[in-house]
Amino acid sequence: MISEPCYFTERGAAYVGDSRRLLTEIEDNSVNLVFTSPPFALQRQKEYGNLDENKYVDWLTEFARLVHAKLCDDGSFVLDLGGAYQKGTPSRSLYNFRVLLRFCDDIGFFLAEDFYWFNPSKLPSPIEWVNKRKLRAKDSVNTVWWFSKTRWPKADVSKVLAPYSERMKKLIADPAAFYTPKKRPSGHDIGAAFGRDNGGAIPSNLLQIPNSESNGQYLTGCTAVGAKQHPARFPEKLPEFFIRFLTQPGDLVLDIFAGSNTTGSVAERERRHWLAFEMSQTYLASSVFRFLEPNASKEQMRELHERVLRGDQTDLTGVRPQLTLLEETE
Repeated sequence: MISEPCYFTERGAAYVGDSRRLLTEIEDNSVNLVFTSPPFALQRQKEYGNLDENKYVDWLTEFARLVHAKLCDDGSFVLDLGGAYQKGTPSRSLYNFRVLLRFCDDIGFFLAEDFYWFNPSKLPSPIEWVNKRKLRAKDSVNTVWWFSKTRWPKADVSKVLAPYSERMKKLIADPAAFYTPKKRPSGHDIGAAFGRDNGGAIPSNLLQIPNSESNGQYLTGCTAVGAKQHPARFPEKLPEFFIRFLTQPGDLVLDIFAGSNTTGSVAERERRHWLAFEMSQTYLASSVFRFLEPNASKEQMRELHERVLRGDQTDLTGVRPQLTLLEETE
């Protein structure tokens, strides 16, 4: 296993460095899930780094080849990709679909399922085509490709059931009052089993998750010590869905573009082992706030942040004793 993490916890460790190098240090067939959101192929350069779309697919494929080797046979690789427009025109880039085809055709991944993350709180963009010229609707859906190493990856949709609608709750309470079992025009045979309470509804592949966090431990810590926030964070509910869906406690989850390490913190909470790879020491230093108690003092936040920023190997084991105690009693 890799030596000298930037920081570590009860279940995982975060490393500063290029994921292409760090991946070579992991044992083959050892990772259950890689969940990540790489810098997107945007036309306007971002501070956290991104490539021109023409070079992007080749660049990302380098990482994907390594990921394929490190995944367990029933493991999964979930990739969140935002949309983009071609330079200077209101026509869409096809880079995210080229990524899909390249990974399957050249590397040997299977597309287990295509997901779409709808962020209802996303601001209108791109500004030129939506706000100024009013030629396009706002871009608020990301493609989320679920790749697998084989045709039969580990998955259990019962772990991510959605809440029933009010109408469904009434149907379950009194099926006879709401429908008569019969074959529908579609060919589906709707029997009495449709009125059974299964604990929730099967989720769709359209994930509606707002990305509108305005407080939380991460932002609180950044504000308290004047630390730099990562400008492109995804909400915890996104990795949480796939971690619960595609892994079980004790499995290993990896994020190869960790940023503020949302994936690692969710994996820790869900009792999975985890690894986080990130090029920026600055972003990883701020990510320690995700592993502190909600009532952590400003002094503790500053001390841990400065330790990671200096490059000192930092032990976060036990910084959330309430969580550890809860797990021991369950």
